[in-house]
Amino acid sequence: MRNKKISNAIGIVLLTMLYTGCSVPPIAHKAVNKTVPLGYNSTSDSTNTGQISWKTYFTDPNLTALIDTAFLNNQELNITLQEIEISRQEIRTRKGEYLPFVGLGGGAGVDKIGRYTNLGASEATTDIKPGKETPEFLPDFQVAAFAKWEVDIWHKLRNARKAAVSRYLASVEGKNFMMTNLISEIANSYYELLALDTQLAIIQQNIDIQTNALKIVRMEKEATRVTELAVRRFEAQVLHTQNLQYDIKQRITVTENRINFLLGRYPQPITRNSAGFASLVPNILQAGIPSQLLQNRPDVKQAENNLAAAKLDVEVARANFYPSLSLNATLGLRAFSPAYIAKLPESLVATLAGDLIGPLINKNAIKATYASASAKQIQAVYEYERTVLNAYMEVANELSNISNLASSYELKSKEVLALTQSTTISNNLFRSARADYMEVLLTQRDALESRFDLIETKMKQMNATVHIYRALGGGWN
Repeated sequence: MRNKKISNAIGIVLLTMLYTGCSVPPIAHKAVNKTVPLGYNSTSDSTNTGQISWKTYFTDPNLTALIDTAFLNNQELNITLQEIEISRQEIRTRKGEYLPFVGLGGGAGVDKIGRYTNLGASEATTDIKPGKETPEFLPDFQVAAFAKWEVDIWHKLRNARKAAVSRYLASVEGKNFMMTNLISEIANSYYELLALDTQLAIIQQNIDIQTNALKIVRMEKEATRVTELAVRRFEAQVLHTQNLQYDIKQRITVTENRINFLLGRYPQPITRNSAGFASLVPNILQAGIPSQLLQNRPDVKQAENNLAAAKLDVEVARANFYPSLSLNATLGLRAFSPAYIAKLPESLVATLAGDLIGPLINKNAIKATYASASAKQIQAVYEYERTVLNAYMEVANELSNISNLASSYELKSKEVLALTQSTTISNNLFRSARADYMEVLLTQRDALESRFDLIETKMKQMNATVHIYRALGGGWN
């Protein structure tokens, strides 16, 4: 008879498992496209500048000192480091869920049982002596160890831990990507600062040149060779050039404070040497092959780890449709008096129970969780593909930008040389009364603008070397 009951219970359990297993929706799946072009602009050289250490790539000691300080003090980077620690602790939490939990506890209480109840009427003694009735308030003392364990039959808990590990690795790659971006922002601002210093120096030079030209025009007026109109036009030109320096100074202040903010400190001067900015030569770059982006770019690896976590989340959600088995056990001592609690085996209590529970009716919440996990997994696939595509586009755009800026700088240099010579020629012609003062003013203005444009182009060249280094995944190693 007992064997028949056991067989019936096993049969019910198997039917429950079969029902729940057959009612699990299929996994929504989307294949990941990891193919990338073979090369950039038909090149297949695998030498990659992005694999160079940032301290080797950036040779300016002032710039490297700023980056080192930012790695220590930047608040956003430090926030990310704490997120990594949170992810690490999440792994410990998930690991603890599939290991047995053992605790120790004790308690004391008082119980009152009605005398005219079944239990009250059957109790005749309290101290193991016949003839004594149970007191109205019966003490209860207990100390016991208890254990609880959910048997991870479907690897739900293990997969949850693996997902936590993948998210931890994604957070590490997120930190690496932030380091790459931080280097890029500091380097771009630093080169902008050098360019602004150079432009301010150009303005000072032009103020001196135009002031001297104004003195000559005043002398020409005294000699009645020009009118007061020429003097006023030259004077206005000097005032206009002097006014330009204040906009440059404001931009210098803003750029310095931007760098100070990235370094996590209050405003202070940025140590730099701007004297040789115009003669800086951009680094020689080698982009390697596009497939290297899958390993070099932290954001690509972050997206890949997030995708792995999303796939595991689907498995975890799928396991919720199956029955879960949990074991509970207790071993301890219990008695109505402290004097008897140490007497064995009379005071020994022990329990062992197993629960097998599976969903049967109203599985809407489980289905919704599963559908949500499936949608997030597909979303992670698209996010990974978008990140890879964006990485390739950034490299391709910067390679084109570097080439075009090199050609632009060469032509702009020739323009500056021609206009500088024109300024000297126009001044000489004006002194000999063979050129109008308007020609002198226009030539000086064009020469100033061209020198400004040349410095802007140089800054764009240096920023392009920073952008391509970031696009190739450099900086975090």
